[in-house]
Amino acid sequence: MSEAAAVSGGPGAEPRHGVRIATIWAVATAIVLPLVIWVVGPHIPPGAMSQQTRDQHQVDVVLTALATPIVLLIWVYFGYAVRVFRNHGTAVVDGPPITGNRRIEATWLIATSALVLGLAVFGTADLLATGGAGGGEGPNPVAKPADWRGALPVQVIGQQWLWTFRYPTYGGVETTTLELPVNREIEFHVTSLDVVHSFWAIELGVKADAVLGADNIAFDKPFETGPFQVRCDELCGLWHGHMNTTGRVLSDANFATWITNQERKNAALTKQLPPYSRVYYPSPLRNAS
Repeated sequence: MSEAAAVSGGPGAEPRHGVRIATIWAVATAIVLPLVIWVVGPHIPPGAMSQQTRDQHQVDVVLTALATPIVLLIWVYFGYAVRVFRNHGTAVVDGPPITGNRRIEATWLIATSALVLGLAVFGTADLLATGGAGGGEGPNPVAKPADWRGALPVQVIGQQWLWTFRYPTYGGVETTTLELPVNREIEFHVTSLDVVHSFWAIELGVKADAVLGADNIAFDKPFETGPFQVRCDELCGLWHGHMNTTGRVLSDANFATWITNQERKNAALTKQLPPYSRVYYPSPLRNAS
């Protein structure tokens, strides 16, 4: 191909591959992105049982939507390269050596920086706006919900290999099942009696480490009644895989009935427990192992 043909864009000129790739990518994005948001999006976990799961679902949809054009760009470029730039004939011919392209480098740097910083701002703003996170924030949370002072405190105690739950505002009664009232802010205080565990209430969007001698606070506000799963998500010994249970979100009336029954049924055991504290240390009477 002569230089004149290349410059003039005549019959022998090299096609504008960048324009072709950008056009194919734009069309593919315009078709696929709405499908991802409105068809796939509603089915992306973890659901909408609580404020925290709704927030996590929204973030997951946003991240998936942002990742879609990037993935499509990779696929389109790869497919185009395989189709157009593949070797023809038996001779193996290398492409022209490229030592650098400032335009591509600058575009890549600006685009990735904007994406990362934008996600950081989005995540921080969402955390502070909703107030409180399903992830443990330590003993002094920075992000708190607006009504955190009226939150129901529930202590989550991990030990090899079971969970117990203590309700300090109901006489410090401790139960082996986790029951919560609907439409009320919950302030989980997660701790351990032995090794490191991880309290994971899946459908509530709560996941906080349980550490001996530490009070790890996580907030949650259930919006729907029904059961949810509780698991340990930190390898904690031989029976780690069996350290799971189920909890329930109840109506206010049902929760009041349940907690009253627990107080009455466990009155004798409650008297033998140490006074409520943010942390405990293991003793033969409290260690299930």
